[in-house]
Amino acid sequence: MTDEKNNLNPHDDEVQEIDLMDLAKKLWSARRFILKAAAYGIVVGLVVAFSIPREYTTTIKLAPELGDNKQAAGGLGALASMAGLNAGGASKEAVTPQLYPDIVSSIPFAVELFDVPVTDISGKNHTTIRRFIEEDTSEPWWSTLKALPGMAIGGVKSLFTDEDDEAASDTINAFRLSRREAAVAGAIIERIGIDVDNKTFVVTLSTTMQDPMVSALLADTVVERLKTYVTEYRTSKAKEDLKYAEKLNEEAKADYHKAQQTYADYMDKNQGIVLRSARTEQERLQNEAALAFNLYNATAQRLQSAKAKVQEITPVYAVVQPASVPLTPSKPSKPMIIVVFVFLAAAGASAWVLFGKNIVADLKKQKN
Repeated sequence: MTDEKNNLNPHDDEVQEIDLMDLAKKLWSARRFILKAAAYGIVVGLVVAFSIPREYTTTIKLAPELGDNKQAAGGLGALASMAGLNAGGASKEAVTPQLYPDIVSSIPFAVELFDVPVTDISGKNHTTIRRFIEEDTSEPWWSTLKALPGMAIGGVKSLFTDEDDEAASDTINAFRLSRREAAVAGAIIERIGIDVDNKTFVVTLSTTMQDPMVSALLADTVVERLKTYVTEYRTSKAKEDLKYAEKLNEEAKADYHKAQQTYADYMDKNQGIVLRSARTEQERLQNEAALAFNLYNATAQRLQSAKAKVQEITPVYAVVQPASVPLTPSKPSKPMIIVVFVFLAAAGASAWVLFGKNIVADLKKQKN
């Protein structure tokens, strides 16, 4: 039985080798057809590659200041960070770097970028982010074809509705955006990318626009807005405490000045009087002035502590890589697009030669 199997194996290998040789002969005989398909692939690839607008990407890297508990976590915290975990229990950070992507991709954050002034690389077009997205950002020609049915349906709907959803407004309500405003906000969010390294907590922020100068200006603005947002969030409670301390200090100062003035007026009016009641009133006013001074001094110390607290919890960011105007487009990659279309065309032609013809012939025989 074993000898029979050994005798069959060489035969199977020989059949497989013959099949591969047959396939290779088919491909070789149809080489002109495959090369012609590859040439068509080059043409289509060139059309597609030059139809996609150029995009420029600006990248900024930040190293945010970490809380004391992050540093106190030691080696265990580092190991947990490598695993993508947050060790060390609760963090003092109200907004950790891991939340930065959610902040940047939020609708209110995108809406705040609508009116950011920008200038293109030529220096002639002074506009805003919203107007640049709406008026100066182009799409491939096939995007217009895909949008034609929706545009037709929208045009028909507008004939039967009186609501002007696209009415221009000076104020934008992030709670209720129009379709046009929502589209602009979505486009801005798609063009901003942010990534946080769980090991080093370095924040990498990138913006992609169809103009290099606009891309760099938007990236710089996004970083500044993000830093402002995080700073306000972290210091909001401390600033409220500071306002309350300032209020107490002003009230204590006014009370102290009033008690001091009352004591001085009483002393001016009762000089030379040795009555016991006068001395008692004098001591009482003097004690009230001293008490008011002590309270004023205490509130002044509390005010200084509140100011120091605000300064202490204000985050500090080290810019590892600042924004710079990109010199070359980040996409599209024209050679890669051409290679992909050539490969698809050659693979499709080869599949037709090897299998397609036979399948079509079999179907015709079955019909006949």
